Amino acid sequence: MGSGKKEAARKERQGKVGDGMANVKVKGENFYRNAKKIKTLNMFKEGKAQRNARGEITKAASYQSREKPSARVEPNRKWFTNTRVISQESLEAFRGAIAAQQKDPHSYLLKSNKLPMSLLDESKTKNGIKQHQAKITVEGAPFADTFGPKAQRKRPKLAVSSLEDLVGETVKSYGDYEDRLENVRMLSGNAGQEEQEQGGEMAPLDDGNLTIAREPVFSKGQSKRIWNELYKVIDSSDVVVHVLDARDPLGTRCRSVEKYIKEEAPHKHLLFVLNKCDLVPTSVAAQWVRTLSKEYPTLAFHASITNSFGKGSLISLLRQFSALHSSRKQISVGFIGYPNTGKSSIINTLRKKKVCTVAPIPGETKVWQYITLMKRIYLIDCPGVVPPNGNDTPEDILLRGVVRVENVENPEQYVAAALKKCRKHHVERTYDVRGWDTAIEFLEALARKGGRLLRGGEADMDGVAKMVLNDFLRGKIPWFTPPPATEGEGARGEKDAGIEGRHGVLGEMSKKRKREVEEAASQPDANPNDSKEGEEQEPEFAGFGNGDAIDGDDDDAEDTDFEISDSESEAESDALGAAAATLVASEQGEEVVELVDPSSLSKGEMANRKKRRRRN
Repeated sequence: MGSGKKEAARKERQGKVGDGMANVKVKGENFYRNAKKIKTLNMFKEGKAQRNARGEITKAASYQSREKPSARVEPNRKWFTNTRVISQESLEAFRGAIAAQQKDPHSYLLKSNKLPMSLLDESKTKNGIKQHQAKITVEGAPFADTFGPKAQRKRPKLAVSSLEDLVGETVKSYGDYEDRLENVRMLSGNAGQEEQEQGGEMAPLDDGNLTIAREPVFSKGQSKRIWNELYKVIDSSDVVVHVLDARDPLGTRCRSVEKYIKEEAPHKHLLFVLNKCDLVPTSVAAQWVRTLSKEYPTLAFHASITNSFGKGSLISLLRQFSALHSSRKQISVGFIGYPNTGKSSIINTLRKKKVCTVAPIPGETKVWQYITLMKRIYLIDCPGVVPPNGNDTPEDILLRGVVRVENVENPEQYVAAALKKCRKHHVERTYDVRGWDTAIEFLEALARKGGRLLRGGEADMDGVAKMVLNDFLRGKIPWFTPPPATEGEGARGEKDAGIEGRHGVLGEMSKKRKREVEEAASQPDANPNDSKEGEEQEPEFAGFGNGDAIDGDDDDAEDTDFEISDSESEAESDALGAAAATLVASEQGEEVVELVDPSSLSKGEMANRKKRRRRN
């Protein structure tokens, strides 16, 4: 390379490629200051004070003037106009109407007005006067008298004048403490269980001390990683589906998660799905649906790709939520709940193919995952989470399906708790083993019947106990938790005057049934109980006898066939959640969505709704 090229490369590298004419102004070219240059110069100019010939400041720099500005608040006529006032009675009525609207499980608040809602909830806030007095005390106390070597500790001022008042305040404080404890028990799902009958005597209160160390396996589902996955699903979801086990709905409820959603994310819709309803009697599942529907919308569901129940109702309800959020491109539906409740199986049922890995053991789902149901609805699968609860015993945790049975040490000690939840003749019929009284005798007889013996002819208690517990969790042994009996209802949930519509049948449409009865009454020759030709009969649970549902404990009851015959077409709607969404304007000026039973609408109204939906 010649010296000329090297010199040219050096000039280009150092930015000296110009010809030296950059500062020379050509005739006719505008070389005056532009607006940007003038603004920059004025910025430096304003930072200095202007002085006269004697050096006195004639104009102070910005933010350096010592002169006091002469300013006053301009009066306004709006100061003296009418203001919006409300009487105390009207305010209480307004608060009651808002509380009733918020507690309605079948209506959702979409848009609120600009009223100061914090003023309406002032009764729930802390004592403002007491907070103000504490603030004044803290601000008025000198720092030297409170901290340091010369600190002066004054005698605390008591808000009582006599010893009797002090005793009264102590009793009141203890009552508040008991109320807080009861609130904690309700959130944990064990309200009213601090006293249990054992052999006719009241059990002592649990002082929180454990006599034995709990196995580490019973802490599954409480790791930080799983809770992070749960909160990611809640934050990403518009609709949260809480999956419950129909055999033990209250035991598989995450009340702390429900409280978090209600307080921190009230704009998210929460609903219950009662899965595994094929493992309980139909009347019991219907009663649980009625009981849980008082808090949140509840659907009965049987997860199966080929033979499902409740699929049409759930898809219909998700379409309604999608229609409510019409301004969005899509909505996300998150499935949460205890491990092994069937969250992934429900998603596979909705998609009608295997898109999520499922297994009859807890902990199969490790991370959250998105699944597309349709163009506007996305599903989110979540790992099972177990809220920490100090009142839960290892038996309760194991029988809810939270831990894997093969990882438990000495599983035979938990068989007795499982047998208490079952009827003896159901267990005898399942395993064809009779003549036992205790759990140890049952396990030994079952081991010898199946030939599961160890060296020396000793029964394999460990292996047989794991088999029984797995059968208990996977539905081979029939069992369920009876629903709570409400006022005016018997142990089966039957009202004294009778329930309107078809009693104890999942998918009952009370208004439609009422119209059918009225039409049948107008025709005296017709029998209202006769089913129409081609109409599919309601499935019945045949695994429990008539005396086995809830009340009574008759071990000599007749054995019945334990078979399930649930079927549902994709287009069928069981009306436990099938409803049409309509927007109504409440008296408070808030936009509320209400779920309406489609059976109460005429054919013309349904046609008009479909036309409006297509038009939108």
